[in-house]
Order: sequence, then structure tokens, then C-alpha cells
Amino acid sequence: MNSFGTDTRFTGSIAELYESHLVPMLFEPYAADLANRVDRRQPSRVLETAAGTGVVTRPMAHALPMHVELVATDLNQPMLDRAAAIGTSRPVRWQQADATRLPFDDASFDVVVCQFGAMFFPDKAHAFAEARRVLRRDGALLFNVWDRIEENEFANTVTATLAGLFPADPPLFLARTPYGYFDPAIISRDLVNAGFSAAPRFETIAARSRAASALVPAVGLCQGTPLRSEIEARSGGAVDDATSACATAIAERFGTGPVDGKIQAHVVMVQS
Repeated sequence: MNSFGTDTRFTGSIAELYESHLVPMLFEPYAADLANRVDRRQPSRVLETAAGTGVVTRPMAHALPMHVELVATDLNQPMLDRAAAIGTSRPVRWQQADATRLPFDDASFDVVVCQFGAMFFPDKAHAFAEARRVLRRDGALLFNVWDRIEENEFANTVTATLAGLFPADPPLFLARTPYGYFDPAIISRDLVNAGFSAAPRFETIAARSRAASALVPAVGLCQGTPLRSEIEARSGGAVDDATSACATAIAERFGTGPVDGKIQAHVVMVQS
């Protein structure tokens, strides 16, 4: 089954479950770090791509001085609607935009930042080239991506469990897309192909993912991502049943009370 076309569709209830389940469990541990890195560059204008529900936008709005213009974009309008509804501590310009076709002038931003979005770009070199195009001289592209799925314990457990439920056609969205773009050599090659001449800097950061119960990561990953579409597309692929099986597997590995698993990501910075 070719379900690649669903990998970037964060629609319907996915946006709300993404925010309520995945943001505190997976994304907040890295959001403050990325916002602080942006602030240290003392920019005057910042573009965020693949902003999702605003998990990095909010700490950037708090950390950056009021005179800094912050533009947050995402391909999926429902994600931006959710981000705008949550709000920020100061005005942010929310704008629907495709990272591979940015509607901004050349050399118009000091920093382009992207948290856990580059993995979803269908043509990564082209998206990076667009970021480079809108960066001013000596600007920076700053982004992070998940390390391999084996270093991210809840996602790995869910993927293994679903492979057991659907052995003839396992749902591989997590391993293929969010956890599939982790090799520094491949990332560096894409940045070179995008026209960046400076060598990128990589930093690998391990953190902990915590939730009140095993059901939280199971619901978040099975129903708060495009993995939901893959489960629904399979014969007998009732989402609730698959979610329950994943919750059971997580509880067996991490306990029946609050759960705590390893997460790991690469932070990448390259100057224009």
C-alpha cells in the first residue's frame, strides 16, 4: 500500500489530539531549546516553517524582544487555526504556506526555524533552498529532526506492535517519515544540494518523554498523526482496537502507571 500521500495531512481531529497528547509528551522538551537558540542570534525578523500548533512559536514569542517580527507558517490550515486559538504572549503573523514554495521576498529573514517539520518535506533540498533564498546574508537555518526510531522508545513500541497486528502490511508512517530523516550525511547532502556552502553543525540531544499513562502516547501516536489513516486503511484496522493494543504494549514495557521513555533528536544549524 502506498500511503505516502497521507503523510502530511494533519486534518480533522488530528490537530487537537496532536496538541493535547503529543505536544507536552514529545515536542515541549525541545521547544524551549530551539527558541533560545533563535534568540541568541539576535534576529530582527524570524520565519517559522511547519509551525504546527505553535509549540515553538509560543516560546519564541516569549523569548524574542517585542521589536522582532515573527511569522509562523504551516501547510495545514487546521494546525494554524489551533495555534492561533491557543494564542501567544504577543502578536504573531500566522500564514498558511508551503515550505517548498515560500511566498516571501528574497533575503527577507534573519532566521528560518523549523521544529520537527523537515522530515515531512517531500523535496527536502528544495525546501532548504527556499529557506536559503529568503535568508539574509549571514542568516541561519535552524531546525531539528528526530533521531532513528530505535532511540525513541514510545514510537518504536507502537510501530512494533502495529507490525504484529498487520504483519502482511504493517503501518510504517512513524519509521518512514517522522523518524526516517536522521542520517547527518543525508541531511548534509540535502543542504549542499540546496546551495548552502557552510558546513552544518549537528548536536544530538536526548530527553525524556513522560505521560500520565500508557494510553496517552498510544492515542497521541495512533490518532494524533497521519498514522491514523494508515490504520484505518487496513482490513480490520479499527483505530480504537489498534490504539488499545499499543497502550497494552507500552504498559507492559514501561509500567501501568505514569510512563517515562527515551526520546532523542538532532539539532541542525547552517549559515547562509
